[in-house]
Amino acid sequence: MNLHSSSVYGPVTSWRYGSSLGIDPIGSISTCSFDCVYCQLGEIKRKTRDRAVYVTTEQILTDLQQVDWQNSDIITLSGNGEPTLALNLGEIITTISQLTKKPTLVLTNGTLLNLPEVREALNLASKVSIKLDGTDFDQVRRINRSVEDFNWSELIEGMQTFAEQYHGELSIQTMILSPWNAQTLNRYTEIVSTLTPQEIQLNLPLRPKPLVHQLDGRGNHSTDGNRPYQVRKLNCVNAEVVEGIAFTINHITNIPVRLPKLL
Repeated sequence: MNLHSSSVYGPVTSWRYGSSLGIDPIGSISTCSFDCVYCQLGEIKRKTRDRAVYVTTEQILTDLQQVDWQNSDIITLSGNGEPTLALNLGEIITTISQLTKKPTLVLTNGTLLNLPEVREALNLASKVSIKLDGTDFDQVRRINRSVEDFNWSELIEGMQTFAEQYHGELSIQTMILSPWNAQTLNRYTEIVSTLTPQEIQLNLPLRPKPLVHQLDGRGNHSTDGNRPYQVRKLNCVNAEVVEGIAFTINHITNIPVRLPKLL
């Protein structure tokens, strides 16, 4: 397997988690149950909720042993789509934990948390960060462009069940694409209060979106223009507006809220 198609990438510098070495359990064809308007991978090629072994655990272990992972702060499972679609997710987490003795993190959009086997696999991770960009079906459909059979109630119920069962460090990651009205803010605080995460991370679309799918987007944390492909820069909400949203969320829920360091 060549460097560009390796299941291991980085390490990249994360404003949330430090030096993060990426593990991609999805492979070279982007596969996700969402196709977010801001996705740094570009357009998702395969939109599905079907779980499968996309990259074998053996291949991931081989790729991991070929890189210098010792200096990374954390091992993050994310990559070229939604990691919980990987049928071997639990096995991957266990294998890399045993090898590296590093904390593991899974970034998920939460769409498969209604499945007990997915919750069981995620419980093996040291940290889990769940995406929550909308507060109702219409917002998720518009922002995250979910699969056709997406069920909003199922998403929230799955998140709540997982939050009750999870033994690690839970965070909620939310992309702010426009100023929130009072209804959205109130509904958001209601939802996150039922999840009781250790932290809420409010994000902005600081990374440009490739016009077509780019595997390089897995670990590209740079905001400069040094890319061999075309991208579209997304508009960002004013920093003061985001800080106001963060203050209100923290005031109502008493949950710590973090913002990107560029704000």
